[in-house]
Amino acid sequence: MPSITMAMLETYPRSINLDRAKLAAAIDALNDCAQACTACADACLSEDMVTELTKCIRTDLDCADICTTTARVLSRHTGYDANISRSLLEACATACKSCGDECAAHADKHEHCRVCAEACRACERACRDLLATMS
Repeated sequence: MPSITMAMLETYPRSINLDRAKLAAAIDALNDCAQACTACADACLSEDMVTELTKCIRTDLDCADICTTTARVLSRHTGYDANISRSLLEACATACKSCGDECAAHADKHEHCRVCAEACRACERACRDLLATMS
């Protein structure tokens, strides 16, 4: 069963100058990453050693915001501007790399950080895969 994202892309009445499958995969990865980062930040706030997780929380929240914004922009196609999409994808890949690295540093102690690091890595790959198809 196709994702809601793909179903919506298939209903778009005009041409989209991107690979729809890679676009859908990126949007889904962005939304998954935003959710994982938000949940990880919240879980970090509940840890006894919360002060040691301050950077992780900040990085999680920044990454979630950037992913959410990028997913929203990529979901709109009327009046599409490839330069904006490309810039957001590059920023998102950078944020996901940073957040993935930070969460990975805590993954041995906090399972939520391990899960979040995986979501960040997957999102970074999806952003870079879509970027590679853009001219």
